[in-house]
Amino acid sequence: MKDIKYLSAYLLPASALTALYWQGAWAWATVLLAFVIIPVAEIFTPESTDNVPPELENSRSGIRFFDWLLYLNIPLVFGIVIWYVQVVTAGNISNLELVGLTLSVGIIIGANGINVAHELGHRSNPLEQNLSKLLLLPALYQHFFVEHNRGHHKHVATDKDPASARFGENVFAFWLRSVTGSWRSAWAIERERLAKEGLPESSWHNEMLRFTVFQTAWLAGIGYLFGWAGLLSAIVVAAIGILLLETINYIEHYGLRRRLLDSGRPEPVGPEHSWNSNHELGRIFLYELTRHSDHHFKATRKYQILRHMDQSPQLPFGYPTSIILALLPPLWFAVMHPRLRQTPVSVST
Repeated sequence: MKDIKYLSAYLLPASALTALYWQGAWAWATVLLAFVIIPVAEIFTPESTDNVPPELENSRSGIRFFDWLLYLNIPLVFGIVIWYVQVVTAGNISNLELVGLTLSVGIIIGANGINVAHELGHRSNPLEQNLSKLLLLPALYQHFFVEHNRGHHKHVATDKDPASARFGENVFAFWLRSVTGSWRSAWAIERERLAKEGLPESSWHNEMLRFTVFQTAWLAGIGYLFGWAGLLSAIVVAAIGILLLETINYIEHYGLRRRLLDSGRPEPVGPEHSWNSNHELGRIFLYELTRHSDHHFKATRKYQILRHMDQSPQLPFGYPTSIILALLPPLWFAVMHPRLRQTPVSVST
C-alpha cells in the first residue's frame, strides 16, 4: 500500500486540468502547487534515506504498476497541451489567466513530459524508448534522447558535458550553453554513429533528421488546426518545459567535477558527482529523479528502486525550492558554495 504514494505525482497534471477548466485565479494552480505548496510542505515533512532491500530489487523492478504510472502521462501531457492551445486560441481569457495557464502547462511539459521521457528513455525495451521520444515531442526536445543517453552520461561532471553546470556559472548563462551545446552534441553523436555503421548522414537513418521532421510536423499540425496563435502558444509552453529541465540539470551537477587521471581521462563517475535530495515530496512528484547519484551509477535502474547513497552530496532543500534558489543567483551561490567546499576533492571551486 505504501507504493500508492506515487499516485500523488498525478496531482500536477490534475492541477493543470483544474486550471484549464476553472481558469480565473485557478489558472495559476500548477505554479502554486509546484513552487509554493510543495516547497512549504517539504519544510514540515521528513526526509527519508530508506532504500529497498537488495533482495527485493528484482521483484520490485518487475511490478507493472510503476510502469503504468509512467505510461499514463502520455495522454495526460498531450491532452493538456491540446486543451491549452484550444483555450488560448478561443481568446476568452485575460492576460493574467494567459500567463498562469502558460506557466502551468509549461511545468507539465517539463515535469510530466521530459522527466517521464527521461525515465523511459533509459529502458532497454524499444517500445518504452519510442514512448520516451513521443513524450519529448510537445517539448520540441527529442534530441534529448540522443544527447542525454549517449553524451551526458558519458561526459557528466566534465567540461565536455554542456549539461553539467560549472562553478560560479549562473543559471541563465547555463541555459544558453546547455540548450545550444546539447543540440550540437546530439548531432555530433548521431553523425559519429552513422559513420561507424557506414550510413549516410542525410538519410532517414539519421535520428536527428527524423526528430526534426516529427517536430516540424507537430508544429505544422498545431498551426493548421489553431492558427498562428496556437502555434506560438505551443512553442512558448515547450520553451518553458525546456527551461525547467535545464534548471534541474543545473542544480543536479552544479560545480561538481571529475578529476583527471594520469592518463588524461576523467575518473569514473561516482556518487559524489551528483547533487541529491531525500525530500519525499519532490522525490514522488519527479519519480525519484532526485536520487540522481544512483541513476548515474546504473542508468537502467528503474525509479522505484533508486537508492540513497551516503557518499553523494545533499542539497539543503528539495528540487522545487532549489529551482527557485537557482533563479536567484546570488542567493544560490551563497547557499551552495559553502556546501561545495565540504564535498570531496573532485569538486571544482
